[in-house]
Amino acid sequence: MKALLSVLILSIALSPLFAADTLPKTPSPKGAKVYIISPRNGATVKSPVRVRFGLVGMGVAPAGVDVPDTGHHHLIIDTKDLPNLDMPLPASDKLMHFGKGQTEDKIKLAPGKHTLRLVLGDKIHLPHSPAVISSEITITVE
Repeated sequence: MKALLSVLILSIALSPLFAADTLPKTPSPKGAKVYIISPRNGATVKSPVRVRFGLVGMGVAPAGVDVPDTGHHHLIIDTKDLPNLDMPLPASDKLMHFGKGQTEDKIKLAPGKHTLRLVLGDKIHLPHSPAVISSEITITVE
């Protein structure tokens, strides 16, 4: 039921009837931070890469769950520019959703250099206001 509600909310939010400035932004508490616990910036790793997410000043809740001061993780891979932070974050192979409230995952990455960054999203995958975004890290996959 929660998944259905999440899909319904996201469908409505992405409807062309709604402009970006009409979507209600969920406030983030002052000092909230999201970060990548591991791998560390500059690490050389093997695929699949175990990525662990950290969060300070907020809690983790699945998509579709409306609890103050919570959100869920989105991992941005090999993307120079951030997505539009005024719209729900679109899922893709470069922007992974962890809408079940996951705090880690194993990610398959090709050999070479990769960048990773986290963005916290609210119940409809919309970044908070102000947005809670990690520093970008660079890793090398052997």
